[in-house]
Amino acid sequence: MENNSWLELAEQTLNYGVMGILILMSIVSLWLFIERMMYFGNVRISDYETKDELELDLGDNLSTIATIGSNAPYVGLLGTVIGIMITFYSLGDMGAVDPKKIMTGLALALKATALGLVVAIPAIVFYNILLRKIERLLTQWEIASHKKRA
Repeated sequence: MENNSWLELAEQTLNYGVMGILILMSIVSLWLFIERMMYFGNVRISDYETKDELELDLGDNLSTIATIGSNAPYVGLLGTVIGIMITFYSLGDMGAVDPKKIMTGLALALKATALGLVVAIPAIVFYNILLRKIERLLTQWEIASHKKRA
Protein backbone atom coordinates (compact mmCIF):
# COMPACT_ATOMS: atom_id res chain seq x y z
CA MET A 1 0.00 0.00 0.00
CA GLU A 2 2.86 2.33 0.83
CA ASN A 3 4.48 1.75 -2.58
CA ASN A 4 1.21 2.49 -4.38
CA SER A 5 0.97 5.87 -2.68
CA TRP A 6 4.56 6.60 -3.75
CA LEU A 7 3.72 5.65 -7.32
CA GLU A 8 0.61 7.81 -7.31
CA LEU A 9 2.67 10.73 -5.98
CA ALA A 10 5.28 10.17 -8.70
CA GLU A 11 2.61 10.05 -11.40
CA GLN A 12 0.98 13.22 -10.05
CA THR A 13 4.38 14.92 -10.02
CA LEU A 14 4.82 13.98 -13.65
CA ASN A 15 1.32 15.05 -14.63
CA TYR A 16 1.19 18.30 -12.69
CA GLY A 17 4.88 19.18 -12.46
CA VAL A 18 6.22 18.59 -15.96
CA MET A 19 2.90 19.23 -17.68
CA GLY A 20 2.41 22.37 -15.59
CA ILE A 21 5.82 23.68 -16.59
CA LEU A 22 5.07 23.01 -20.25
CA ILE A 23 1.69 24.73 -20.04
CA LEU A 24 3.33 27.70 -18.32
CA MET A 25 5.96 27.85 -21.06
CA SER A 26 3.22 27.80 -23.67
CA ILE A 27 1.31 30.63 -22.00
CA VAL A 28 4.45 32.74 -21.61
CA SER A 29 5.48 32.31 -25.25
CA LEU A 30 1.99 33.17 -26.49
CA TRP A 31 1.78 36.18 -24.17
CA LEU A 32 5.18 37.49 -25.28
CA PHE A 33 4.29 36.95 -28.94
CA ILE A 34 1.08 38.94 -28.56
CA GLU A 35 2.90 41.68 -26.62
CA ARG A 36 5.59 41.96 -29.29
CA MET A 37 3.07 42.05 -32.15
CA MET A 38 1.13 44.81 -30.39
CA TYR A 39 4.37 46.71 -29.82
CA PHE A 40 5.43 46.30 -33.45
CA GLY A 41 2.05 47.60 -34.56
CA ASN A 42 2.51 50.78 -32.50
CA VAL A 43 6.22 51.44 -32.97
CA ARG A 44 7.10 54.66 -34.74
CA ILE A 45 10.41 54.18 -36.47
CA SER A 46 10.74 57.94 -36.95
CA ASP A 47 11.26 58.28 -33.18
CA TYR A 48 14.62 56.52 -33.38
CA GLU A 49 17.81 58.34 -34.31
CA THR A 50 19.94 55.22 -34.70
CA LYS A 51 19.25 51.76 -36.00
CA ASP A 52 20.86 50.25 -32.90
CA GLU A 53 18.33 51.93 -30.58
CA LEU A 54 15.48 50.62 -32.68
CA GLU A 55 16.98 47.14 -32.83
CA LEU A 56 17.36 47.03 -29.04
CA ASP A 57 13.71 47.93 -28.48
CA LEU A 58 12.43 45.55 -31.14
CA GLY A 59 14.43 42.60 -29.79
CA ASP A 60 12.99 42.68 -26.26
CA ASN A 61 11.72 39.26 -25.11
CA LEU A 62 12.70 37.59 -28.37
CA SER A 63 15.35 35.45 -26.68
CA THR A 64 12.79 34.25 -24.13
CA ILE A 65 10.54 32.94 -26.89
CA ALA A 66 13.52 31.26 -28.56
CA THR A 67 14.58 29.71 -25.25
CA ILE A 68 11.11 28.30 -24.69
CA GLY A 69 11.04 26.91 -28.22
CA SER A 70 14.39 25.23 -27.88
CA ASN A 71 13.91 23.86 -24.35
CA ALA A 72 10.28 22.68 -24.35
CA PRO A 73 11.17 19.37 -26.09
CA TYR A 74 13.76 18.70 -23.39
CA VAL A 75 11.26 19.34 -20.62
CA GLY A 76 8.90 16.94 -22.40
CA LEU A 77 11.67 14.40 -22.73
CA LEU A 78 12.42 14.72 -19.02
CA GLY A 79 8.76 13.95 -18.33
CA THR A 80 8.97 10.91 -20.58
CA VAL A 81 12.07 9.60 -18.83
CA ILE A 82 10.43 10.10 -15.43
CA GLY A 83 7.28 8.36 -16.66
CA ILE A 84 9.24 5.39 -17.99
CA MET A 85 11.17 5.16 -14.72
CA ILE A 86 7.89 5.12 -12.79
CA THR A 87 6.53 2.40 -15.08
CA PHE A 88 9.60 0.20 -14.67
CA TYR A 89 9.68 0.76 -10.93
CA SER A 90 6.04 -0.24 -10.59
CA LEU A 91 6.63 -3.35 -12.72
CA GLY A 92 9.61 -4.34 -10.63
CA ASP A 93 7.70 -3.72 -7.43
CA MET A 94 4.74 -5.88 -8.51
CA GLY A 95 7.00 -8.75 -9.55
CA ALA A 96 4.75 -9.62 -12.48
CA VAL A 97 4.69 -8.32 -16.02
CA ASP A 98 1.30 -6.94 -16.99
CA PRO A 99 1.30 -5.76 -20.62
CA LYS A 100 -1.68 -3.47 -19.94
CA LYS A 101 0.21 -1.65 -17.18
CA ILE A 102 3.33 -1.35 -19.34
CA MET A 103 1.45 0.12 -22.30
CA THR A 104 -0.56 2.49 -20.12
CA GLY A 105 2.55 3.69 -18.32
CA LEU A 106 4.50 4.22 -21.53
CA ALA A 107 1.59 6.02 -23.19
CA LEU A 108 1.34 8.39 -20.23
CA ALA A 109 5.10 8.95 -20.35
CA LEU A 110 5.05 9.79 -24.06
CA LYS A 111 2.32 12.35 -23.42
CA ALA A 112 5.02 14.60 -21.94
CA THR A 113 7.12 14.45 -25.11
CA ALA A 114 4.08 15.21 -27.24
CA LEU A 115 3.18 18.22 -25.13
CA GLY A 116 6.80 19.42 -25.25
CA LEU A 117 6.62 19.41 -29.04
CA VAL A 118 3.21 21.09 -29.01
CA VAL A 119 4.77 23.91 -26.98
CA ALA A 120 8.02 24.11 -28.96
CA ILE A 121 6.65 24.20 -32.48
CA PRO A 122 4.44 27.30 -32.05
CA ALA A 123 7.16 29.05 -30.03
CA ILE A 124 9.64 28.60 -32.89
CA VAL A 125 7.00 29.79 -35.36
CA PHE A 126 6.37 32.85 -33.14
CA TYR A 127 10.10 33.53 -32.99
CA ASN A 128 10.48 33.36 -36.77
CA ILE A 129 7.47 35.60 -37.37
CA LEU A 130 8.83 38.18 -34.93
CA LEU A 131 12.32 37.98 -36.40
CA ARG A 132 10.96 38.66 -39.87
CA LYS A 133 8.87 41.56 -38.57
CA ILE A 134 12.00 43.03 -36.93
CA GLU A 135 13.91 42.73 -40.21
CA ARG A 136 11.11 44.55 -42.04
CA LEU A 137 10.96 47.35 -39.47
CA LEU A 138 14.73 47.81 -39.55
CA THR A 139 14.65 47.96 -43.36
CA GLN A 140 11.85 50.52 -43.20
CA TRP A 141 13.97 52.59 -40.79
CA GLU A 142 16.94 52.41 -43.19
CA ILE A 143 14.79 53.52 -46.12
CA ALA A 144 13.35 56.41 -44.10
CA SER A 145 16.79 57.49 -42.88
CA HIS A 146 18.17 57.49 -46.46
CA LYS A 147 15.26 59.67 -47.57
CA LYS A 148 16.01 62.15 -44.77
CA ARG A 149 19.63 62.42 -45.88
CA ALA A 150 18.75 62.93 -49.55
